[in-house]
Amino acid sequence: MQIRSMVAALAMVAGASFALNASAQAPIVIKFSHVVATDTPKGRAAERFKDLAEKLTKGRVKVEVYPNSQLYKDKEELEALQLGAVQMLAPSLAKFAPLGVKEFEVFDLPYIFPNKTALYTVTEGPIGKGLLQKLEPKGITGLAYWDNGFKIMSANKPLHVPSDFRGLKMRIQSSKVLDAQMRALGANPQVLAFSEVYQALQTGVVDGTENPPSNMYTQKMHEVQKHVTMSNHGYLGYAVIVNKKFWDGLPADVRGQLQQAMGEATKYEKAIAQQDNDAALDAIRKAGKTTIYTPTPAEQAEWRKVLVPVQKQMAGRVGADLITTINKATASAQ
Repeated sequence: MQIRSMVAALAMVAGASFALNASAQAPIVIKFSHVVATDTPKGRAAERFKDLAEKLTKGRVKVEVYPNSQLYKDKEELEALQLGAVQMLAPSLAKFAPLGVKEFEVFDLPYIFPNKTALYTVTEGPIGKGLLQKLEPKGITGLAYWDNGFKIMSANKPLHVPSDFRGLKMRIQSSKVLDAQMRALGANPQVLAFSEVYQALQTGVVDGTENPPSNMYTQKMHEVQKHVTMSNHGYLGYAVIVNKKFWDGLPADVRGQLQQAMGEATKYEKAIAQQDNDAALDAIRKAGKTTIYTPTPAEQAEWRKVLVPVQKQMAGRVGADLITTINKATASAQ
């Protein structure tokens, strides 16, 4: 059965269920689907939101969390949300470009965020709010930005300088910016769903990938990658989103309680993101299967020389004014 037919059928069931829930005063069900493991920052925050939402609404809302692509893969989940088959997602920010909101790919630009302080200046300020508002015409309401940290590179060969990437097949999520990034390094970018990455690395379909340490460790990618480079070249974050029609149709008091739950879950998520990444990196090191390398200052300069021009290259896609605005905002935050 095609995904559209399947989710349309599920949406009809969900819509009927919502109407029955309202009349019978049964709990309002929120299906929260995501593609990562439960013991990642996003996975743990989703569980925290569930607990808070059910507590603050005194049982009027029931949150069902589906991790690890149990319901939908990367390319399917946004369509499922728009059709109402699920009510809540936390996709990576690059996922919105295929919907026509290409500005979100600004988060994929190499070295656009020098540190977390600069990042939060963007996501928690008017720039971040303005980006979320661009999702409204797509039937999506943005609730919060969640953090997963800066990315490291991995492969089965050492990756010390850009020339080491030449000819490698590197997995990326679907993003024109990430495609340009890998091509700038001399690699061949390969778009794969997150749930397929481990097997692709194991079988040699791809040679390497990029991820924050927590994603790499919880998906056991370190078991099939001999080398990791602490490049910290790019950022991976998420937006927690809901189906707009569903959200707008909630009782005002319930919506307020869910906003409170999301606010508290977001604070929790940001607090644990760096801790989880640090712990994952330590666990990768202790597993003894992967060599972890930190580039020298000279090597870091080579990376920046090759990758920073991607910002200018992608200006026509994500918006030159947006890049300029973010660079100004982050410069003042350092």
